[in-house]
Amino acid sequence: MTVRSPLSRDEKLALVRRMENGERVSALATEAHVLRKSLYEWKAAYKAAGAAGLNRKRGPKPGGRAAAAPSSPPDAVAAAARPPDERPPDDLAKAQAARIAELERLVGRQQSDLDFFREALRSWDEKRRANGAPISSPSSKK
Repeated sequence: MTVRSPLSRDEKLALVRRMENGERVSALATEAHVLRKSLYEWKAAYKAAGAAGLNRKRGPKPGGRAAAAPSSPPDAVAAAARPPDERPPDDLAKAQAARIAELERLVGRQQSDLDFFREALRSWDEKRRANGAPISSPSSKK
């Protein structure tokens, strides 16, 4: 697929509206000579900021992700733009609490996986013993 020069805001808006009307994304991407990923990004930008969101330049936004959110209060945007050591303690505490919760979910999933595999191994060992098979495999060193 060849990717053409950047589309204008009006062209992007027309494609997004066609997506919202139910046209297949792959067919639109082929017709417009753009990546499907770009169409989805334009749709998200349109939902977040309207037609003005389709003018966004590629790459990181100044001030980070919080600064790009149109519904963020100005104080939150200013706090997100400051270095971490200058942020108010409540922002840091919220970020730490969110990170801790994320890590606890990860540990819970890992523990669940371990429990599953321990039970599967125990069951497998019991079946081998019941069939009279040796518990350990023969040594490769002789």
